[in-house]
Amino acid sequence: MDTYLWVAFGSALGGIGRFWCSGFVAERFGGTFPWGTMLVNVVGSFIIGFFATLTGPDGRLLVSPNARQFVMVGICGGYTTFSSFSLQTLSLLRDEEWLLAGLNIVLSVVLCMLSVWLGHVAAAAIND
Repeated sequence: MDTYLWVAFGSALGGIGRFWCSGFVAERFGGTFPWGTMLVNVVGSFIIGFFATLTGPDGRLLVSPNARQFVMVGICGGYTTFSSFSLQTLSLLRDEEWLLAGLNIVLSVVLCMLSVWLGHVAAAAIND
């Protein structure tokens, strides 16, 4: 039961962070293209890649299973917004914004993969 509470608490924190960050970006850059959602997904990918590597079996930081679930499932799961990405992409497609929809798909996948890799590399350097 403790793990569920930690995940729920982490999800709440992640959701609050996502709401603030995506709103902050949308206010500054507009809401036509979902830059806020993309930034959230890229940052969340970096965090999960970094934390997973830093606290993994070969990692430098030993944390409890509850701490890993709190960060990786709770915070990162509440923070990253793949469902929002999917809905926003569908909206772009329904509005026949083909270029923006394609750009959102390609940039989201490429930037998030790059970000999770950079998080892994950063934590691996700390582990060495």
